[in-house]
Amino acid sequence: MSEIDFYDYELPRERIAQEPLATRSDARLMLVHRSSGEIEHHYVRDLPDLLRSEDTLVLNDSRVIPARMVGFRTRTQGRWQGLFLREDAETGIWEVLTKTRGKLVPGETITIEDRNGLPGMRLEVVARTEHGHMLVLPRPPADRLAFAGDETELSESASADQWLNRFGRVPLPPYIRDGHMVDADVSNYQTVFAKTPGSVAAPTAGLHFTPSLLGQIADGGTETASVTLHVGLGTFRPISTATLSEHEMHTEWGQITEENADLIVQRRAAGGRCVAVGTTSVRVLESAAAELSGDLRAWTSTTDLFIRPPYQFKIVDALMTNFHLPKSTLLVLVSAFATRELILEAYAKAIENEYRFFSYGDAMLIV
Repeated sequence: MSEIDFYDYELPRERIAQEPLATRSDARLMLVHRSSGEIEHHYVRDLPDLLRSEDTLVLNDSRVIPARMVGFRTRTQGRWQGLFLREDAETGIWEVLTKTRGKLVPGETITIEDRNGLPGMRLEVVARTEHGHMLVLPRPPADRLAFAGDETELSESASADQWLNRFGRVPLPPYIRDGHMVDADVSNYQTVFAKTPGSVAAPTAGLHFTPSLLGQIADGGTETASVTLHVGLGTFRPISTATLSEHEMHTEWGQITEENADLIVQRRAAGGRCVAVGTTSVRVLESAAAELSGDLRAWTSTTDLFIRPPYQFKIVDALMTNFHLPKSTLLVLVSAFATRELILEAYAKAIENEYRFFSYGDAMLIV
């Protein structure tokens, strides 16, 4: 048995949520006490009573971009799909993840369909990276009718955000309807406080919040701080190595401003808890502290921090998080925060009590 096998569990398929609840804050919330091992059952709407007035709630304000693209090879008409990963600001070249049958050669183009299935923008193949990703340049549609009904045509100098908002689709994980989006996902797979575009997956613990709930939390005296972590595709990559130390962690870009760092530090010094919403918020906070000798100050960088036992948390005092995939880095992170044994016990009770799992599912608050 390899080390990662200790982070496995059996999940009935029907426990994987395919749609969010009509009211986000109606999701169930398991309260896990690290000190006593006690497990309680609540709802996300109970958060104002579970948080303390001196606490700071830390939210990841990254905005999901419609990074999934569907279309066809212009020359052969063969079907194609890919996922936007990043844009080079200087050259305008995009890096795209794709599994295409047959080799695409430089100069060849791919026609991207809009959300109604109509031909739209094109991608011109430039090269392949050493990891097998495709490098492409966005091009306007060959047929100007692709802009029909839209007042603004896009030029080749348009940003990736502009192109994808027009022709991209919500990049749902494969366990939700096999990755096929419906119109409602445009708003459902986005937090209400999303601000900074850049994620290809939602910071899902934040999906449970509504403006009303955030207002009630503020009325109770709990302050809210924002961080940014652009969630990358690697968040879904399973651990395949025999030991955790051998796993090569993916890199993601993160930021915390001086104002938000100061707020967290000051309120912790006064006895409040830093309550991270989501493992993405944890990565920003702990990555910043790791680079700053345990202190928390303004920080902007990329991080490949893999939080695993026996990691000692420097900033995060409590964690709100969804239920994660077996053998995943996120399950390992949560286990580092609350011990593997307690987390697996909590997961077993969640299955027994018919909690909903993964991105559109329920959550737990670990204190």
